[in-house]
Amino acid sequence: MTSPQRAFIFDMDGTIVDNMAFHTRSWATFFQRHGHVIDEDAFFRDTAGRQGHEILSAYLGAGLSDHEQVTLMAEKEAVYRELYAPHLASVAGFEALIAAARADGVALAVGTAAPRENVAFTLDGLGLHGRFDAIVGAADVRRGKPHPDIFEMAAQRAGALPEHCIVFEDAPLGVEAARRAGMRAVVLTTTLPAAAFAEFDNVICVAADFRALSVAALFAGVPPAPFI
Repeated sequence: MTSPQRAFIFDMDGTIVDNMAFHTRSWATFFQRHGHVIDEDAFFRDTAGRQGHEILSAYLGAGLSDHEQVTLMAEKEAVYRELYAPHLASVAGFEALIAAARADGVALAVGTAAPRENVAFTLDGLGLHGRFDAIVGAADVRRGKPHPDIFEMAAQRAGALPEHCIVFEDAPLGVEAARRAGMRAVVLTTTLPAAAFAEFDNVICVAADFRALSVAALFAGVPPAPFI
């Protein structure tokens, strides 16, 4: 009997790359240009995983036209790429983990709220684009996280059922999206401490990076490390 297809689905920002501070800084710079001051910590908690048009509507009003949204997001993302480009690097252990997963027959996917330009900037910049079976970004779905749409489409494109997928995330909205999709999650504490995820019953492991993670242990359901 053939074993079911298993898949790892990786959020990108804050997970494959440790860049959320640069995103938050770029939003702060962008909003300042447009007459708004944000609390950066509260902003991250409220928006990480949401799509850009959702953030613009929440902070600048729902009356923006499609053209205005596209123009404003292009401005914000250009600021982000300028800030982060000198620091572009994958989180420690990431490439070793995906190599081990591939060798074990695990499908690999990306599920991100990032626009196409940022997906290309990150994955092409790191030489990773061709390593994935599926890449789902903001342009592919109508709703961002915490809705499950991104992860559901990533699983479908990877050929795996939700119960055979493990999502890697750094944000509560992303872990909630995985929960709604019926998927287990691994939390990376690149952005928030483990305690921020204590309420989620789908979290199977918490780690600072990918170096200590084992493909076999994750799929075997080894109990998660204690929240610290």
